[in-house]
Amino acid sequence: MIGLADHERVDAELYDDFETAKAREKRLAKEARLQEIQAKNAALGKKAKAPTSMKSIKSREASYYRVTCKDNGRGMPHDDIPNMFGRVLSGTKYGLKQTRGKFGLGAKMALIWSKMSTGLPIEILSSMKGQNYSSFCRLDIDINKNIPHIHVHEKRENEEKWHGAEIQIVIEGNWTTYRSKILHYMRQMAVITPYAQFLFKFLSESPDKNVTVRFARRTDVMPPAPLETKYHPSAVDLLLIKRLIAETSKQNLMQFLQHEFVNVGKSYAERLIGEMGPDFGPKMPVKSLTSQQIVRIHQLFRQAKFDDPSGDCLSPAGEYNLRLGIIKELHPDMVATYSGSAQVFEGHPFIVEAGLSLGGKDVKQGLNIFRFANRIPLLFEQGADVVTRTAVKRINWNSYKINQTQDKIGVFVSIVSTKIPFKGTGKEYIGDDISEIASAVKTAIQQCCVQLKSKIVKRIQAREQQERKRSLNKYIPNATGAIYEILKEMSRSHASKKRRSEDKDAELLKKVSDQIVTEETLREKLAQHVEQVDYEMALEYATQTGVNEEPREDIYIPPLQAEYNFTEFHSPVFVFRLVH
Repeated sequence: MIGLADHERVDAELYDDFETAKAREKRLAKEARLQEIQAKNAALGKKAKAPTSMKSIKSREASYYRVTCKDNGRGMPHDDIPNMFGRVLSGTKYGLKQTRGKFGLGAKMALIWSKMSTGLPIEILSSMKGQNYSSFCRLDIDINKNIPHIHVHEKRENEEKWHGAEIQIVIEGNWTTYRSKILHYMRQMAVITPYAQFLFKFLSESPDKNVTVRFARRTDVMPPAPLETKYHPSAVDLLLIKRLIAETSKQNLMQFLQHEFVNVGKSYAERLIGEMGPDFGPKMPVKSLTSQQIVRIHQLFRQAKFDDPSGDCLSPAGEYNLRLGIIKELHPDMVATYSGSAQVFEGHPFIVEAGLSLGGKDVKQGLNIFRFANRIPLLFEQGADVVTRTAVKRINWNSYKINQTQDKIGVFVSIVSTKIPFKGTGKEYIGDDISEIASAVKTAIQQCCVQLKSKIVKRIQAREQQERKRSLNKYIPNATGAIYEILKEMSRSHASKKRRSEDKDAELLKKVSDQIVTEETLREKLAQHVEQVDYEMALEYATQTGVNEEPREDIYIPPLQAEYNFTEFHSPVFVFRLVH
């Protein structure tokens, strides 16, 4: 497609992987010496050192991949596609809203990488619900002018009434190196979005190297869509205030403060204006504010006290979805989840959700940390993240009966906010320098630990009870044999000396003498007694701990067909559907 092909080398010495005769002789002599040393060590029984890897020959052979991403979402309008992909736009959002992703430039960054590595355009196929046509567009971007360069933009038939989007690019890449990262990312996406189905396919030139992974949908209950909200006064900077003034439709300063910011009522706006100084008044035209006056407003916003913003505008995954995702992908022995209430940092609301699992498939021993920001997995720079530092340094796992090094521990933390305080230009981790977030993360993990501790203690007690029962059963044959021998001796002595005994004793000895009570009878009675004591102890423990602590069974409800009518009852950890 781009003219890249294998060519026969005319002048081999031009290439950086060319090896001269002298260099080859030197390399072979070194390898011979190493083999001789290894043979001597083997003869003497010495442990041979691992051979040092030879300096790899540099290769500039590139691998190219066609990457296709397809969904069944709402699709894109036909006329908007060129600007959506071929123009890097400057965001001027008037309101504040929790958004997924990091930069809002994902598809454009893929297009630019394609342009840099192969020079090939991107291909987009899209159709909206109810449309009888699909939009096809092939384009690249003019980086200097920031405009789309359209190759093809046409409407095609859509007989299947498909809706969604399909994007295809050809890029340079390295599947061998980054395979684990890609699959790890897909698995984390499946954990945080159990209401979606993901299908990943890698098609190689060799069919035996093909990879197909399906992450199934577990539920159709989705988190509520995030709501747009106004800015909090303590969360705005000078440039944002100037932009809000330029874009507002309000005439005076009083209306501007009331309607463009949250938690500023009429009386509080009057107090703020009075505190600003004599140059400010409620009826003052907001468009006439000077730069110095805007600085004064910003200064007061930073110093004044405001009510915290509510978390109603946020859209966390929810305990129900987080728990289902963990169970679906890891199949752990135990799982606990916790969703905290909305908290605030620098005027921005945030919610921390956490999950903790023990055991499971494809889980390493020790801490396995999964981080999410606005329901998007974070893969890189894990060591500096607030979640990692909290889990490693600030949680005393031993106090919760969890072995930090031996147990297979999965730590899942999802943070949602109208502003995620990423560190670094790559936006790959959240620093632990914000005390409010660090404290909320620690609390969420600890709450999960407390839940797991009660389950672990129950398991330990059940194991001890089982061991006690096994020990008693182990000694039943010896105990019954000894008791039966004593009873036989007593029965013979009683018969010969005709000693007076208690009625019950005499009756028992007579049964032993008449072979009505045998050693087998005693063994059965003693086993029944052990079972009865074990049952009574278990019943007493269940009574003390209460009904809420009884073992629970995970139940999954499959999606219902459209013709069914049902009512949903939501709780933090389950959804119950009543079918009409």
